[in-house]
Amino acid sequence: MSQIKEKMAQDLKTAMKNGDNFTRDTIRLLNSSIKQVEVDKRITLSDGDVISILKSAYKQRVDASIAYKEAGREDLLDKENKEMQIILQYLPKQLSDEELHVEISKTIKTMGEVTPKDMGKVMAALKHLSQVADGRRISEMVKSILNQ
Repeated sequence: MSQIKEKMAQDLKTAMKNGDNFTRDTIRLLNSSIKQVEVDKRITLSDGDVISILKSAYKQRVDASIAYKEAGREDLLDKENKEMQIILQYLPKQLSDEELHVEISKTIKTMGEVTPKDMGKVMAALKHLSQVADGRRISEMVKSILNQ
C-alpha cells in the first residue's frame, strides 16, 4: 500500500474518532476515486498514481470554487476551499512563487535562446515540476518570463 493511502486511512480513523464528519466524508470521497481507478485498471496504485488522482481532485475543486465565487455562492465556496485544504495535506509540498520562478528561469537558461513561440518546448522541459506546482501556475509564469 502506498504511503499516501496509509496516511489517508489513519486520518480517516482519526476523523471518525473525533467526530469530524467533513474530513471523514472528504477522505472517503478521495478513497473512492482511488479505489475506482484500482478496480478499473486492476492494479495497486503507486504514490505517483495516487498523487495524480489527488491533483485531479484538487483541480476540480479549484474550478468549482471559481464558478461558485462568480455565482456568489459563499457557502459552496467555503466547502470547496475546506476540501482543497484537506487534499493539500496529501500532496507534495507545492513550490512558492519565488521557488517556481527560479526553477523555470534555470530551465529556460539551459535551453538557450527561447522566444514566446517556444512555449510548448519550455512546458515539455518543465514536466518534472508537475508534482510540485499546478500546470496553470507554471504556464502563467512561463508566459510572464518569456514575454519580458
